[in-house]
Amino acid sequence: MPQRNVFTWNAIIYAYIHSGDISQARFLFDSAPFKDSVTYNSMLSGYANNPGFETQAIELFCVMQENETPFDEFTLTTMLNLTAKLSALLFGLQLHCYMLKTANDSNPFPVSSLIDMYSKCGCFSDALQVFGGSSGVMDLVSKNAMVAACCREGEMERASELFWKVSELNDTVSWNTIITGYAQNGYFSKALELFVQMGMNGIRWNEHTFTSMLSACSSMRSEKHGREVHAWAIKKGWSLNSYISSSLVDMYCKCGNIAYAEVVNASPGTENAFSITSLIVGHSSKGNMAEARKLFDSLSEKNLVVWTALFSGYVRSRRCEAVFELFLDFNKAEGQSPDASILISVLGACAIQAALHPGKQIHTYILRIGIEMEDKLSSSLTDMYAKCGHIKYAENIFCQALNRDRVMYNGMMAGYAHNGYENEAIRLFEEMLESRIKPDGITFVALLSACRHAGLVEVGEKYFVSMKEEYGILPEIDHYSCMVDLYGRTNCLEKAVELMKKIPIELDAVVWGTFLNACKTNRNAKLVREVEENLLTIESDNGARYVQLANVYAAEGNWSEMCRIRGKMRGGEVKKLAGCSWLYIENRIITFTSADRSHSQAEAIYSMLSSLYAEILKMKKSSNIKLRQYL
Repeated sequence: MPQRNVFTWNAIIYAYIHSGDISQARFLFDSAPFKDSVTYNSMLSGYANNPGFETQAIELFCVMQENETPFDEFTLTTMLNLTAKLSALLFGLQLHCYMLKTANDSNPFPVSSLIDMYSKCGCFSDALQVFGGSSGVMDLVSKNAMVAACCREGEMERASELFWKVSELNDTVSWNTIITGYAQNGYFSKALELFVQMGMNGIRWNEHTFTSMLSACSSMRSEKHGREVHAWAIKKGWSLNSYISSSLVDMYCKCGNIAYAEVVNASPGTENAFSITSLIVGHSSKGNMAEARKLFDSLSEKNLVVWTALFSGYVRSRRCEAVFELFLDFNKAEGQSPDASILISVLGACAIQAALHPGKQIHTYILRIGIEMEDKLSSSLTDMYAKCGHIKYAENIFCQALNRDRVMYNGMMAGYAHNGYENEAIRLFEEMLESRIKPDGITFVALLSACRHAGLVEVGEKYFVSMKEEYGILPEIDHYSCMVDLYGRTNCLEKAVELMKKIPIELDAVVWGTFLNACKTNRNAKLVREVEENLLTIESDNGARYVQLANVYAAEGNWSEMCRIRGKMRGGEVKKLAGCSWLYIENRIITFTSADRSHSQAEAIYSMLSSLYAEILKMKKSSNIKLRQYL
């Protein structure tokens, strides 16, 4: 067998790196008697392109310097790409200095990586300077890098101007870059236009072209354009590509056509983890949690995206107990710390159930593990504590947050409004304006809620008018409901009636129900009959509305009308949803439903109720207190 030389060592090391066996490649690297630039470049590339080995790449680069192994364009390109990945600007500046000293600043490949590094490190002006000073002749590699940098910065006019300059140079990468740039910056129509033009110019589409276009269609929620791109993918023979098929599934899911998404996923050779993930997200967004869970369980390996999709779906469906159970499953299965998205979902479930104890446990867990308290996580904690009635805890989280955005302000204002701190909510709104944070519709719902709870008619009217006149926000049904409720609570029924006549959008059951309460508060029986007609037209199958109407008539002493409503409810076989309550006991939610006999501990529950009933009877006999006062 011929003796091994540097070329054979390099080939074997590269083979192990290519197969993903980094540890064996490093063992051979250390064993190699001779090492040249190619040997080092192979090992550097292996480290740089595999997550978790970035530190080893930098250490090996330093060893390369100590051994005085010469750097070439591949060394510089690899290290600049790693610097961009790590956003390590200082290291990138050192590499740039080396390129200038060794006259490597005219080589197109390191220069393109240098442009990319400056762009990804947030130094767009430096990227422009490098591109402008690279050489007199424009090369395609640097041009593509600069177009990508412009797109990343949102400078689409500059990107377009550069793209069409010396347009005969443009290749598939150039077209894909500009199309993706327009799509990612929200210019979806322009992206579609360039997609068509690319084909007319004879430039071949590839998987990156199709995935960019399908992403644009998803963002536009345009199934029509998505189908057209799908047709082109089939025609060009790309429909079986795993990236494109998963993009198609994602597009159909986001456009609301789950059936088409399932057809694409079921096509022979197209099913993969990415498309199944998209289907899980799609089913979860529609509340089809049984299907989402079935697909979730079918995956042998589950990434954080899949877990997050299922968590979000359960929260959106208000299946809070399922969220807590899934969180336990995650901790058992993954053996790693959950990311912020999962914790936000669990905190959302705690907020819905007003489950303070598990919410505190999650907060403690975040502090103990040392998870970064990013804006969304801080907002979720603030919201959870506020909805659990612990406004001081919510205040503490809010005050500790370094970057308070609109979402956090909205959550804190809503917390103040619903916990009796109306003046604090108004003060916080003024602070929000002073911080130059622009309010949105949700802000004004919280603000108007504070006004209605405090009975501040003039203040509420001022903010309601300012929505459109000062901030250009058109009032929605929730804002009108708040104003109707404000007028009802403050005996201004005439103003409520006038507002109801002026509402420019279709009235739903919420606003009619709010108006009905206003009529009850102001004892106006005449308007109740009109409200009844509208309310029962919209929600004729909602038993709660019949009960609400019957209670209004009963409050007026109008027993005949109350009986009529009750009869109408029985005649239409309408049932009111049973009332329920819950307690958090021994790490689980215990739910109690009115007249329920199916509870696993029903016998013990009713036994305790009987004991309590007996105790009340004893109290009645001993102190002559009427039983009705306790029931």
